[in-house]
Amino acid sequence: MPRVFAIRIHADADRGNWISAKEEETVTTATPSKTTTWQVDPAHTHVEFAVKHLMIATVRGRFSDVTGTVIVPDDDFSRAQVEATVGVASVDTREPQRDTHLKSPDFFEVDKYPTMTFRSRRVEQASRDTNGYRLIGDLTLHGVTKEVALDVTLEGTAKDPYGNNRAGFSATGKLSRKDFGLGWNQLLETGGVVVGDEVKLSIDSQVVAKPA
Repeated sequence: MPRVFAIRIHADADRGNWISAKEEETVTTATPSKTTTWQVDPAHTHVEFAVKHLMIATVRGRFSDVTGTVIVPDDDFSRAQVEATVGVASVDTREPQRDTHLKSPDFFEVDKYPTMTFRSRRVEQASRDTNGYRLIGDLTLHGVTKEVALDVTLEGTAKDPYGNNRAGFSATGKLSRKDFGLGWNQLLETGGVVVGDEVKLSIDSQVVAKPA
């Protein structure tokens, strides 16, 4: 912060000179801004998706290879900056043959695009009285970057038995897989398609504060 000086001046009537009687120095000290970096705990983080199959059922899957950081200034999560990376080859739908197909050029093409990334642009607080936020950012998947929005809830904060500060979040969102060039499909004889376009996202994550 700049120093602010207050100087009082009085006149010497006999000499006709301006004389500085006293210089007062006031120093205003600002409280230093504190920034905390939180790291995603992969063991307590689940990134899941759901998509319609044959127009009548829902197939669910998850990604187990997840890393990321949440940078929070002054403990204010509404100003957080979020970055996350997911290893696409970690996809798991509990059906090995389907997982192999998802990793192929028909879908994720993991040999060419091994990761997808998310980088936040801004956070909008849903209400001052809640822990709800809307997280808007860029998702890069299959070589394509599109803006997506996630509805996020701060579930709370706690200290674990080892003294680490933790925060828990849940988030939901949806996207069109065609927007990311994942357009493979087959027509059904009865009408409709094998795989739906809309993908629903569900995320639960714990993040751990790095020591200052």
